[in-house]
Amino acid sequence: MTTLAISRRNLLLSAGAATIAAPFLGKGAHAATTLRYGHMHTPNSIAGEQAQWFADAVREKTGGELDIQIFPNSQLGKLQELAEAVSTGSIAFSHNTAGAIGSLYEPFAAFDTPYLYRDIDHLMKVTDVESPVMKDLNQGLVDASGTRALYAFYFGTRNLTADRAAKAPADLAGVKIRSIPFPIYMATVEGLGGVPVPVDWSEVPTALATGVVNGQENPMNVLVSAKLYEVQSHLMLTGHITAAQVVMMNDGVWNDLSDAHKEALAIAAAQTRTRASDAMLSSEASDLEVLRSHGMTVLDADSGLDLAAFRQAVQARVASEFDSQFGELYAKIAAVA
Repeated sequence: MTTLAISRRNLLLSAGAATIAAPFLGKGAHAATTLRYGHMHTPNSIAGEQAQWFADAVREKTGGELDIQIFPNSQLGKLQELAEAVSTGSIAFSHNTAGAIGSLYEPFAAFDTPYLYRDIDHLMKVTDVESPVMKDLNQGLVDASGTRALYAFYFGTRNLTADRAAKAPADLAGVKIRSIPFPIYMATVEGLGGVPVPVDWSEVPTALATGVVNGQENPMNVLVSAKLYEVQSHLMLTGHITAAQVVMMNDGVWNDLSDAHKEALAIAAAQTRTRASDAMLSSEASDLEVLRSHGMTVLDADSGLDLAAFRQAVQARVASEFDSQFGELYAKIAAVA
């Protein structure tokens, strides 16, 4: 770990902003340690809610000795900045896309490859921190960046939205589609037929409203919680990425915890992963109806969406850039039963 990382981690655990002594401590009690968790989502989204669920579970299981403070809505930085902040130790936790974490350790981006998983169950098995694939990548992430994946929850299936109908990739020729500003997502948007424009999530609603971009892609719960139906007229059920969000933690902070606190975090992580994933699964059908109720036109195979064309184009584009880099990893992922 660099001198800067050590310095910032020590600051995080010092008697300053991060560690707060309770005003009164009885015999045998301990001062509460406050750890910061920053993320980009709204508090009312499932991704935002799960952060609070995790914090509540940790507080309960440690008797208040660990207090995780949540900072939503990109208050502590944008996607890249949040990943780097966990790496340096200026914050203890964040959740992020696998592609963004790939900026710290490149192989992690493979988790967000389009059309990679057989189904949601396959995704969850692969991204379980105890799976052989995740164990290997997690060790690489620790070694490369001083961060670790604590848990991953089902984030939803990413679909395309736009200010127009797009039944096939050819319909998006020359159309500007917001992309998460990392390579795997840029290639995905190109495969969908659009022109990728990298925009951080915090700027997406404004970019759509002002015409900087004409479309974007996200799970339905994000569309609902961010009210993107106000600035997008069409939803195309391309289902191109079945995604998990990864909750990452600074490894130095983890190593400084007592064994009891590590165990409490691991239990809270497992419980929150299940609760958040179940909530996302159960919300998908109702979220779709909410989008329809707000006037979005939904295109699927029954209404002329050429899913085969989208799949073929996206897979071809992504394979041309990433198969040589991630091919062995893709085989390991496919082998997870």
